[in-house]
Amino acid sequence: MSVDSVLLENLMKYNAEYSPQFTLHLNDALYDILSVTIENSSIPVNEPTTRGGVYFSEKFAYKMKGNIDDLTIIPLLTKKMLGPNTEFGELKISSQIEFKGKITPIDIFTNLTNSVQTPNSIELSMIIIKLELT
Repeated sequence: MSVDSVLLENLMKYNAEYSPQFTLHLNDALYDILSVTIENSSIPVNEPTTRGGVYFSEKFAYKMKGNIDDLTIIPLLTKKMLGPNTEFGELKISSQIEFKGKITPIDIFTNLTNSVQTPNSIELSMIIIKLELT
């Protein structure tokens, strides 16, 4: 699982400076993701390993967090998170970055690792697995 480091650095820098819009695509619906953070942090494994027999994890990963205010998404997320499911579906998120001097659309593919529900929103914790310029 290798993410293009140049695109990732551009995404992190653009997000920190401009707070662009992030949109989650799920079951033909679009959901705005608010308060997005992206960081490189450690994963609680001693060496690269396959987690739960479902996905491969390095010792470090780029993690993305954000909030969604539309709680109708909750039943749709249960099929995307590892836990009771053996399938670990990717989440597609679209945004934009500055790349080679131009504002360019980008698709961010993630695995959902955790979610925390509040009365008004749900916070998603994800690991970035792939980036594609569109």
